[in-house]
Amino acid sequence: MKVLAVSGYKPMEINIFAENDPRIHFIKKAIEKRLEQLIHNGLEWVIVSGQMGVELWTIEVVLDLKENYDVQVAVFPPFENQESRWPEHLKEKYQELTMASDFYKPIYQGDYKGTYQYRAKNLFLVDKSDGCLLLMDEEFPGSNKYLWEIAKKKDEYSIFLITPADLEEIVEEIRMSDPEYWN
Repeated sequence: MKVLAVSGYKPMEINIFAENDPRIHFIKKAIEKRLEQLIHNGLEWVIVSGQMGVELWTIEVVLDLKENYDVQVAVFPPFENQESRWPEHLKEKYQELTMASDFYKPIYQGDYKGTYQYRAKNLFLVDKSDGCLLLMDEEFPGSNKYLWEIAKKKDEYSIFLITPADLEEIVEEIRMSDPEYWN
């Protein structure tokens, strides 16, 4: 697998309302762990649409991984100015991360026109990748369900999930690596 699409929940879908929420650290660690495994097996590109939440956190993870691995990140938003209605601090973060990414190109020129742009974005991500990684609970897929449903229909396409159980495992690993845990 050379190209992996990554997506997952938006922050509000998992009740995260602040950038300093400690759960973000665990989510990013889970993403990092999966990406490192895939990089060791030949992954070269990570592609996202740049939506807030898991996708922005993934860009941050990939930029950190670039220090030790030959991996690149591309951002393909569904339309220009997708961040225009976001909170100010997320607009700034989005702009910084898209500038730091290896490739950036909106799928549609111009601003939001309709929901068809989101469907086109999901089709594009699946079409341009060999597999996808989704932070998702299958019982409560949230907005992930649209990408997931498209991915399931593609032949010879790998779908990897980071589930709530995976996140619990990461939390436990981090807790156990803390020397204070053992005292």
